[in-house]
Amino acid sequence: MADNKIVVKVGTSTLTYENGKINYRRIENLCKVLADLQNQGNKIVLVSSGAIGIGVGKLGLKARPAETKEKQALAAIGQCELMFMYDKIFGEYNHTVAQILLTKYDVETVQKRQNILNSMETLFDMDIIPIINENDTVAIDELEGANIGDNDMLSAIVAKLISADKLIILTDIDGLYDKNPKTCPDAKKFDVVEEITDEILSMAKGTGSNRGTGGMITKLSAASYANEAGIDCYVVNGEDPSVLYDITEGNNKGTLFKSKV
Repeated sequence: MADNKIVVKVGTSTLTYENGKINYRRIENLCKVLADLQNQGNKIVLVSSGAIGIGVGKLGLKARPAETKEKQALAAIGQCELMFMYDKIFGEYNHTVAQILLTKYDVETVQKRQNILNSMETLFDMDIIPIINENDTVAIDELEGANIGDNDMLSAIVAKLISADKLIILTDIDGLYDKNPKTCPDAKKFDVVEEITDEILSMAKGTGSNRGTGGMITKLSAASYANEAGIDCYVVNGEDPSVLYDITEGNNKGTLFKSKV
């Protein structure tokens, strides 16, 4: 039976449609797969973006606002909807979830990191799935584009904190390409990256989603952080959440960034 700690990060572009409204079918599939992986004996942690995007959709806004204070307000509105949705859907599969909102300041000292770890280990013991998000209502690093505040990096920090076996980042692209596949039909995907070099980093610039805060460059930063901690990181298309089965069974469907340990 499986007994791995798996951190799964899902972005706004995976949770919503182009118009910003919730993609219920995809979210239901994601929760079903994660619940099943938990039933197998794995310890699942979900790092979920989407609060601002869902807030935008809930209020019927045509686009994400530009001002930070408005994004903070939308994060507060959207976070309620996001957790209500997760609680309801996971509940249908007999799983309880717990919300954890973090900022970079919550992991800046050994004692603070230990406090978080104690809580998460207790949740694991209770067979509860932690759902983590950046606390955008009070922390504005992600809102203003700072990589350290991005949920991609947050997922890597969480993975290191709990000594995860795998970090899986679900996004709207199949993995890392040598150029932008959305504009270059001849772009080639990397199945495995042994080392994140400056050349690899240069390939990631300019790729991203209109609905999220990050892009491939933030995913490479997260992968590098996880790899340094001895954790394999997968970047994979989250359009069909059943891809998580493939990865946990050893079949790479995206790009695997191999750990250095």
